[in-house]
Amino acid sequence: MKIHFIAIGGSAMHNLAIALHKKGYQVTGSDDEIVEPSKSRLASYQLLPAKEGWNEAAITPDLHAVILGMHARADNPELLKAKELGLSIFSYPEYLYEQSKDKKRVVIGGSHGKTSITAMILHVLQANGFPIDYMVGAQLRGFDTMVKITDDAKTIILEGDEYLSSPIDRRPKFHLYKGHVAVLSGIAWDHINVFPTFEIYLQQFEQFIDTLEPNAVLIYSANDAVLTNLVKQHPRTDIRKIPYLAHAASTTEGISYLTTAAGAVPLRIFGDHNLQNINAAKLVCMELGLAESDFYQHIQTFNGASKRLELIAKNKSCNAYKDFAHSPSKLMATTAAVKNQFENRKLIACMELHTFSSLTAEFLKEYHGCMNTADQAIVYFNPHTIAHKKLAPISIEQVTAAFAREDLMVYTESDKLQAYLRAKRWENCNLLLMSSGNFDGIHMESFAEELLSE
Repeated sequence: MKIHFIAIGGSAMHNLAIALHKKGYQVTGSDDEIVEPSKSRLASYQLLPAKEGWNEAAITPDLHAVILGMHARADNPELLKAKELGLSIFSYPEYLYEQSKDKKRVVIGGSHGKTSITAMILHVLQANGFPIDYMVGAQLRGFDTMVKITDDAKTIILEGDEYLSSPIDRRPKFHLYKGHVAVLSGIAWDHINVFPTFEIYLQQFEQFIDTLEPNAVLIYSANDAVLTNLVKQHPRTDIRKIPYLAHAASTTEGISYLTTAAGAVPLRIFGDHNLQNINAAKLVCMELGLAESDFYQHIQTFNGASKRLELIAKNKSCNAYKDFAHSPSKLMATTAAVKNQFENRKLIACMELHTFSSLTAEFLKEYHGCMNTADQAIVYFNPHTIAHKKLAPISIEQVTAAFAREDLMVYTESDKLQAYLRAKRWENCNLLLMSSGNFDGIHMESFAEELLSE
């Protein structure tokens, strides 16, 4: 099979390219910019294009498929050539379905927690020797790639993103997977550039339920009133609907323990949102035939997904974490989790407004009160990023009003933010850095180690 990737450098795209290469396919690709870690990982498998840029000559009649990434535009010259030749053109999720249409498909959807739930399931199944294919949105410890596609595995675990599939396919990704087992972790309005109202966003989850296979199982968070109402009112009667809440647990000296019939099960992760994620992951594993005791045995060694409440530095009286949290619901859950786990430590929570939605004046009001559990709350945004995204400017006053916290500190220059944090005394407190970016160039691990070493 000869496969060509248009925009091979993307996080998901390069992982799929590597997975197909491992499967024995002949893979080529192109991109106008490839950065780390995609660049090094593609190079290690001899898949890195010889030069950056689009190359119409790479589109030949003998290609079995062309996979189009979101980074490409609808007028991409390679895409136009592929259309002219009548080649089979797939979006990333379309091709994942093409590769898994004869497998049992487990789709993990929802506005938050998708990556963590998927990672938990993969960790436990792999530890139990369960043969699986997968696609997950973060690099996981013990897994070489974020995508695995084989001929042998009869089950595939798919993280179901609600964002668009490709420049020419405006369907949300998770509409294309047609799950036999599905999880919905919650609904919190996101991607305002694509779904301009909450009602339109909500429709995507209604349609997701429509796409499930006959007699599918839908596992959903009963803690989310909007989601619960949607599931209960959905007309489908041929699917089994299983609600879940947070797993019962206790905390002793900063360590969380699951409460089970067989006794306390210690965890390396914490937070109410993770206790909810654990219950969702357990229900999926049991649907796949795993014993509950086997789940508990191996969830103890789960360290968390990359950038999901990831411990990056510590000393005797202070921990520093980084988290991908950027939407209001994620911000609230992550901040509360750290504060509640370490009630006797002061929490300094710092977040970056970085995504399209978060930098939009209309959406800012969704952040009302979402950092209130932090002892000190700091927000950073870069006006140049807003200009680059061609959005209307926002002001420090707008941000302060949106978060509804008079003592909120707002920075618009990364060096001044760093200087402030360096000047603080880090004793008996925790630092939480939350962003889908990097605060304009901060290497968070090195920075946190520097702060806590003083």
